[in-house]
Amino acid sequence: MFIIENYSLAIVFCIITMICWGSWANTQKLASKTWRFELFYWDYVIGILIFSIISALTLGSIGTQGRTFISDLKQADVSNIGSALLGGIIFNAANILFSAAIAIAGMSVAFPIAIGLALVLGVFVNYSASQPGDPLLLFGGVAMVVIAVIINAVAYKRKTGADQKVSGKGLMLSLVAGLLMSFFYRFIAASMDMNDFISPAAGKMTPYTAVFVFSVGIFLSNFIFNTILIKKPFVGEPTSYAAYFKGGFDAHFTGILGGMIWGLGNSFNLIAAGKAGPAISYGLGQGATLVAALWGVFVWKEFKDSPAGTNRLLTGMFLFFIGGLALIILSGL
Repeated sequence: MFIIENYSLAIVFCIITMICWGSWANTQKLASKTWRFELFYWDYVIGILIFSIISALTLGSIGTQGRTFISDLKQADVSNIGSALLGGIIFNAANILFSAAIAIAGMSVAFPIAIGLALVLGVFVNYSASQPGDPLLLFGGVAMVVIAVIINAVAYKRKTGADQKVSGKGLMLSLVAGLLMSFFYRFIAASMDMNDFISPAAGKMTPYTAVFVFSVGIFLSNFIFNTILIKKPFVGEPTSYAAYFKGGFDAHFTGILGGMIWGLGNSFNLIAAGKAGPAISYGLGQGATLVAALWGVFVWKEFKDSPAGTNRLLTGMFLFFIGGLALIILSGL
Protein backbone atom coordinates (compact mmCIF):
# COMPACT_ATOMS: atom_id res chain seq x y z
CA MET A 1 0.00 0.00 0.00
CA PHE A 2 1.01 3.62 -0.39
CA ILE A 3 2.53 5.06 2.79
CA ILE A 4 3.78 8.59 3.58
CA GLU A 5 7.34 8.53 4.89
CA ASN A 6 8.13 12.20 5.69
CA TYR A 7 6.49 15.09 7.53
CA SER A 8 6.54 17.51 4.59
CA LEU A 9 4.44 15.21 2.39
CA ALA A 10 2.11 14.59 5.33
CA ILE A 11 1.50 18.35 5.56
CA VAL A 12 0.76 18.49 1.81
CA PHE A 13 -1.80 15.72 2.28
CA CYS A 14 -3.34 17.60 5.23
CA ILE A 15 -3.64 20.74 3.09
CA ILE A 16 -5.40 18.71 0.39
CA THR A 17 -7.71 17.46 3.15
CA MET A 18 -8.39 21.04 4.18
CA ILE A 19 -9.31 21.98 0.61
CA CYS A 20 -11.55 18.93 0.16
CA TRP A 21 -13.32 19.28 3.49
CA GLY A 22 -13.82 22.99 2.89
CA SER A 23 -15.13 22.56 -0.66
CA TRP A 24 -17.50 19.59 -0.69
CA ALA A 25 -20.39 21.72 0.63
CA ASN A 26 -20.39 23.64 -2.65
CA THR A 27 -22.07 20.59 -4.17
CA GLN A 28 -24.82 20.90 -1.54
CA LYS A 29 -25.25 24.57 -2.41
CA LEU A 30 -25.54 23.68 -6.10
CA ALA A 31 -27.98 20.83 -5.51
CA SER A 32 -30.15 22.87 -3.11
CA LYS A 33 -31.55 24.89 -6.02
CA THR A 34 -33.65 21.88 -7.08
CA TRP A 35 -32.98 19.17 -4.49
CA ARG A 36 -33.77 18.85 -0.79
CA PHE A 37 -30.64 18.46 1.32
CA GLU A 38 -32.12 15.37 3.03
CA LEU A 39 -32.16 13.69 -0.40
CA PHE A 40 -28.79 15.14 -1.36
CA TYR A 41 -27.33 13.66 1.80
CA TRP A 42 -28.07 10.09 0.72
CA ASP A 43 -26.02 10.58 -2.44
CA TYR A 44 -23.29 12.25 -0.39
CA VAL A 45 -23.03 9.21 1.90
CA ILE A 46 -22.96 6.86 -1.08
CA GLY A 47 -20.13 8.96 -2.55
CA ILE A 48 -18.10 8.59 0.67
CA LEU A 49 -18.54 4.81 0.61
CA ILE A 50 -17.66 4.55 -3.10
CA PHE A 51 -14.45 6.51 -2.66
CA SER A 52 -13.40 4.41 0.36
CA ILE A 53 -13.72 1.25 -1.76
CA ILE A 54 -11.79 2.78 -4.67
CA SER A 55 -9.04 3.99 -2.33
CA ALA A 56 -8.79 0.62 -0.56
CA LEU A 57 -8.54 -1.36 -3.80
CA THR A 58 -5.97 0.99 -5.37
CA LEU A 59 -3.65 2.90 -3.01
CA GLY A 60 -4.48 0.48 -0.20
CA SER A 61 -3.51 -2.59 -2.21
CA ILE A 62 -0.56 -1.57 -4.40
CA GLY A 63 3.16 -1.61 -3.62
CA THR A 64 5.25 -3.92 -1.48
CA GLN A 65 4.90 -2.23 1.94
CA GLY A 66 2.30 -3.20 4.49
CA ARG A 67 -0.74 -5.43 4.23
CA THR A 68 -3.17 -5.24 1.32
CA PHE A 69 -6.73 -4.10 2.00
CA ILE A 70 -8.32 -7.56 1.84
CA SER A 71 -5.70 -9.27 4.02
CA ASP A 72 -5.85 -6.38 6.49
CA LEU A 73 -9.63 -6.54 6.76
CA LYS A 74 -9.51 -10.32 7.36
CA GLN A 75 -7.10 -10.02 10.30
CA ALA A 76 -8.74 -7.01 12.00
CA ASP A 77 -10.05 -7.51 15.54
CA VAL A 78 -13.77 -7.10 16.11
CA SER A 79 -13.05 -4.37 18.70
CA ASN A 80 -11.11 -2.31 16.16
CA ILE A 81 -13.76 -2.79 13.49
CA GLY A 82 -16.35 -1.71 16.05
CA SER A 83 -14.31 1.38 16.94
CA ALA A 84 -14.14 2.51 13.29
CA LEU A 85 -17.85 1.76 12.81
CA LEU A 86 -18.69 3.84 15.90
CA GLY A 87 -16.58 6.67 14.51
CA GLY A 88 -18.69 6.55 11.35
CA ILE A 89 -21.94 6.63 13.31
CA ILE A 90 -20.83 9.62 15.41
CA PHE A 91 -19.59 11.44 12.32
CA ASN A 92 -22.85 10.83 10.48
CA ALA A 93 -24.96 12.21 13.32
CA ALA A 94 -22.72 15.28 13.45
CA ASN A 95 -22.60 15.77 9.70
CA ILE A 96 -26.37 15.55 9.23
CA LEU A 97 -26.77 18.35 11.76
CA PHE A 98 -23.94 20.22 10.06
CA SER A 99 -25.50 19.84 6.61
CA ALA A 100 -28.78 21.15 8.00
CA ALA A 101 -26.91 24.14 9.46
CA ILE A 102 -25.38 24.88 6.04
CA ALA A 103 -28.83 24.78 4.45
CA ILE A 104 -30.21 27.17 7.09
CA ALA A 105 -27.35 29.54 7.95
CA GLY A 106 -24.96 29.27 4.99
CA MET A 107 -21.35 28.10 4.62
CA SER A 108 -19.83 31.27 6.04
CA VAL A 109 -21.56 30.65 9.37
CA ALA A 110 -21.90 26.87 9.68
CA PHE A 111 -18.26 26.10 8.88
CA PRO A 112 -16.58 28.51 11.34
CA ILE A 113 -18.94 27.63 14.21
CA ALA A 114 -19.23 23.84 13.75
CA ILE A 115 -15.81 23.02 12.34
CA GLY A 116 -14.07 25.64 14.47
CA LEU A 117 -15.52 24.05 17.61
CA ALA A 118 -14.69 20.57 16.29
CA LEU A 119 -11.11 21.68 15.66
CA VAL A 120 -10.60 23.01 19.17
CA LEU A 121 -12.15 20.08 21.02
CA GLY A 122 -10.87 17.51 18.53
CA VAL A 123 -7.25 18.60 18.89
CA PHE A 124 -7.51 18.25 22.68
CA VAL A 125 -9.15 14.82 22.39
CA ASN A 126 -6.60 13.50 19.87
CA TYR A 127 -3.60 15.06 21.63
CA SER A 128 -4.56 13.37 24.90
CA ALA A 129 -4.31 9.99 23.16
CA SER A 130 -1.21 10.65 21.03
CA GLN A 131 1.12 13.56 21.76
CA PRO A 132 3.57 14.35 18.94
CA GLY A 133 4.38 18.00 18.38
CA ASP A 134 5.15 21.08 20.46
CA PRO A 135 2.12 21.66 22.71
CA LEU A 136 2.80 25.40 23.04
CA LEU A 137 2.70 25.94 19.28
CA LEU A 138 -0.14 23.46 18.75
CA PHE A 139 -2.47 24.96 21.31
CA GLY A 140 -1.34 28.48 20.42
CA GLY A 141 -2.56 27.75 16.91
CA VAL A 142 -5.82 26.42 18.29
CA ALA A 143 -6.25 29.60 20.36
CA MET A 144 -5.86 31.72 17.21
CA VAL A 145 -8.54 29.63 15.51
CA VAL A 146 -10.86 30.25 18.47
CA ILE A 147 -10.35 33.99 18.02
CA ALA A 148 -11.16 33.62 14.32
CA VAL A 149 -14.41 31.82 15.18
CA ILE A 150 -15.39 34.56 17.64
CA ILE A 151 -14.71 37.24 15.01
CA ASN A 152 -16.89 35.32 12.56
CA ALA A 153 -19.72 35.23 15.11
CA VAL A 154 -19.45 39.01 15.55
CA ALA A 155 -19.52 39.48 11.77
CA TYR A 156 -22.60 37.29 11.52
CA LYS A 157 -24.41 39.39 14.14
CA ARG A 158 -23.90 42.41 11.91
CA LYS A 159 -25.45 40.65 8.96
CA THR A 160 -28.86 42.02 8.04
CA GLY A 161 -31.82 39.85 7.15
CA ALA A 162 -35.34 38.92 8.11
CA ASP A 163 -34.71 35.25 8.87
CA GLN A 164 -33.33 35.75 12.37
CA LYS A 165 -35.38 32.93 13.94
CA VAL A 166 -34.26 30.37 11.37
CA SER A 167 -30.66 31.58 11.62
CA GLY A 168 -30.75 31.01 15.37
CA LYS A 169 -31.65 27.41 14.68
CA GLY A 170 -28.76 27.23 12.24
CA LEU A 171 -26.34 28.45 14.89
CA MET A 172 -27.59 25.91 17.44
CA LEU A 173 -27.30 23.07 14.91
CA SER A 174 -23.75 24.20 14.14
CA LEU A 175 -22.76 24.09 17.82
CA VAL A 176 -24.19 20.60 18.42
CA ALA A 177 -22.64 19.33 15.18
CA GLY A 178 -19.23 20.70 16.19
CA LEU A 179 -19.44 19.06 19.61
CA LEU A 180 -20.19 15.64 18.11
CA MET A 181 -17.69 16.02 15.28
CA SER A 182 -14.82 16.57 17.70
CA PHE A 183 -15.00 12.91 18.81
CA PHE A 184 -15.37 10.83 15.62
CA TYR A 185 -11.70 10.98 14.57
CA ARG A 186 -10.46 9.50 17.83
CA PHE A 187 -12.41 6.29 17.23
CA ILE A 188 -10.96 5.80 13.74
CA ALA A 189 -7.44 6.51 14.99
CA ALA A 190 -7.93 4.00 17.84
CA SER A 191 -8.62 1.24 15.30
CA MET A 192 -5.22 1.83 13.63
CA ASP A 193 -1.60 1.37 14.69
CA MET A 194 -0.59 5.04 14.49
CA ASN A 195 3.07 4.22 15.14
CA ASP A 196 3.57 1.75 12.30
CA PHE A 197 1.54 1.64 9.08
CA ILE A 198 4.07 -0.67 7.38
CA SER A 199 3.77 -3.48 9.93
CA PRO A 200 0.73 -2.66 12.07
CA ALA A 201 0.14 -4.60 15.27
CA ALA A 202 -1.99 -7.72 14.84
CA GLY A 203 -5.67 -6.86 14.89
CA LYS A 204 -5.09 -3.19 14.10
CA MET A 205 -6.07 -1.80 10.68
CA THR A 206 -4.25 0.24 8.04
CA PRO A 207 -5.74 3.68 7.28
CA TYR A 208 -7.33 2.37 4.06
CA THR A 209 -9.20 -0.40 5.86
CA ALA A 210 -10.17 1.89 8.72
CA VAL A 211 -11.59 4.44 6.26
CA PHE A 212 -13.64 1.72 4.56
CA VAL A 213 -15.09 0.42 7.84
CA PHE A 214 -15.73 4.00 8.99
CA SER A 215 -17.60 4.68 5.72
CA VAL A 216 -19.70 1.55 6.21
CA GLY A 217 -20.65 2.92 9.63
CA ILE A 218 -21.79 6.17 8.02
CA PHE A 219 -23.78 4.30 5.36
CA LEU A 220 -25.56 1.92 7.75
CA SER A 221 -26.42 4.60 10.31
CA ASN A 222 -27.88 6.75 7.55
CA PHE A 223 -30.82 4.35 7.26
CA ILE A 224 -31.78 5.49 10.76
CA PHE A 225 -30.63 9.11 10.97
CA ASN A 226 -31.62 10.31 7.52
CA THR A 227 -34.90 8.38 7.51
CA ILE A 228 -35.89 10.30 10.64
CA LEU A 229 -34.78 13.55 9.02
CA ILE A 230 -36.73 12.85 5.83
CA LYS A 231 -39.90 12.40 7.87
CA LYS A 232 -39.18 15.20 10.37
CA PRO A 233 -36.94 17.80 8.66
CA PHE A 234 -35.48 20.79 10.53
CA VAL A 235 -36.88 23.13 7.87
CA GLY A 236 -39.67 22.67 5.34
CA GLU A 237 -42.17 19.91 4.72
CA PRO A 238 -41.38 16.18 5.07
CA THR A 239 -40.16 14.47 1.93
CA SER A 240 -39.93 10.77 0.99
CA TYR A 241 -37.78 8.05 -0.54
CA ALA A 242 -40.13 8.12 -3.52
CA ALA A 243 -38.94 11.68 -4.17
CA TYR A 244 -35.33 10.49 -3.96
CA PHE A 245 -35.79 7.90 -6.69
CA LYS A 246 -37.48 10.48 -8.90
CA GLY A 247 -34.34 12.63 -8.88
CA GLY A 248 -32.46 13.14 -12.13
CA PHE A 249 -28.90 12.12 -12.94
CA ASP A 250 -27.48 15.60 -12.32
CA ALA A 251 -28.98 15.81 -8.83
CA HIS A 252 -27.69 12.38 -7.80
CA PHE A 253 -24.28 12.90 -9.39
CA THR A 254 -23.77 16.20 -7.57
CA GLY A 255 -24.32 14.55 -4.18
CA ILE A 256 -22.09 11.57 -4.98
CA LEU A 257 -19.37 13.96 -6.16
CA GLY A 258 -19.63 15.87 -2.87
CA GLY A 259 -19.21 12.64 -0.90
CA MET A 260 -16.21 11.56 -2.97
CA ILE A 261 -14.55 14.96 -2.44
CA TRP A 262 -15.00 14.64 1.33
CA GLY A 263 -13.86 11.01 1.18
CA LEU A 264 -10.65 12.00 -0.62
CA GLY A 265 -9.87 14.46 2.15
CA ASN A 266 -10.65 11.91 4.85
CA SER A 267 -8.40 9.25 3.30
CA PHE A 268 -5.51 11.67 2.82
CA ASN A 269 -5.87 12.91 6.39
CA LEU A 270 -5.62 9.48 7.96
CA ILE A 271 -2.75 8.48 5.67
CA ALA A 272 -0.92 11.63 6.80
CA ALA A 273 -1.65 10.98 10.49
CA GLY A 274 1.07 8.32 10.61
CA LYS A 275 3.78 10.98 10.21
CA ALA A 276 2.05 14.15 11.42
CA GLY A 277 0.24 12.58 14.38
CA PRO A 278 -3.56 12.56 14.81
CA ALA A 279 -3.78 15.90 16.65
CA ILE A 280 -1.87 17.86 13.99
CA SER A 281 -3.42 15.96 11.08
CA TYR A 282 -6.94 16.48 12.41
CA GLY A 283 -6.30 20.11 13.33
CA LEU A 284 -4.99 21.00 9.88
CA GLY A 285 -7.81 19.16 8.16
CA GLN A 286 -10.34 21.15 10.12
CA GLY A 287 -8.75 24.28 8.70
CA ALA A 288 -11.43 23.55 6.12
CA THR A 289 -13.26 26.38 7.87
CA LEU A 290 -10.97 28.87 6.16
CA VAL A 291 -11.54 27.34 2.73
CA ALA A 292 -15.31 27.21 3.22
CA ALA A 293 -15.41 30.80 4.48
CA LEU A 294 -13.58 31.91 1.33
CA TRP A 295 -16.17 30.12 -0.81
CA GLY A 296 -19.04 31.56 1.23
CA VAL A 297 -17.78 35.13 1.22
CA PHE A 298 -16.34 35.49 -2.30
CA VAL A 299 -18.34 33.02 -4.39
CA TRP A 300 -21.73 32.70 -2.70
CA LYS A 301 -21.75 36.32 -1.42
CA GLU A 302 -23.28 35.33 1.91
CA PHE A 303 -22.26 38.62 3.57
CA LYS A 304 -23.09 40.91 0.65
CA ASP A 305 -25.86 42.75 2.56
CA SER A 306 -23.87 43.29 5.72
CA PRO A 307 -23.20 46.82 7.07
CA ALA A 308 -19.95 48.75 6.70
CA GLY A 309 -17.09 47.36 8.76
CA THR A 310 -18.06 43.72 8.28
CA ASN A 311 -15.35 43.19 5.67
CA ARG A 312 -12.69 44.26 8.19
CA LEU A 313 -13.98 41.65 10.61
CA LEU A 314 -13.89 38.98 7.92
CA THR A 315 -10.33 39.97 7.01
CA GLY A 316 -9.34 39.62 10.65
CA MET A 317 -11.01 36.22 10.79
CA PHE A 318 -8.99 34.98 7.81
CA LEU A 319 -5.72 36.32 9.22
CA PHE A 320 -6.22 34.61 12.57
CA PHE A 321 -7.14 31.35 10.84
CA ILE A 322 -4.02 31.49 8.68
CA GLY A 323 -1.83 32.30 11.68
CA GLY A 324 -3.38 29.49 13.71
CA LEU A 325 -2.88 26.93 10.95
CA ALA A 326 0.75 28.05 10.53
CA LEU A 327 1.42 27.44 14.24
CA ILE A 328 -0.18 24.00 14.05
CA ILE A 329 2.13 23.09 11.15
CA LEU A 330 5.21 24.43 12.98
CA SER A 331 4.30 22.42 16.09
CA GLY A 332 5.26 19.22 14.30
CA LEU A 333 8.68 20.33 13.05
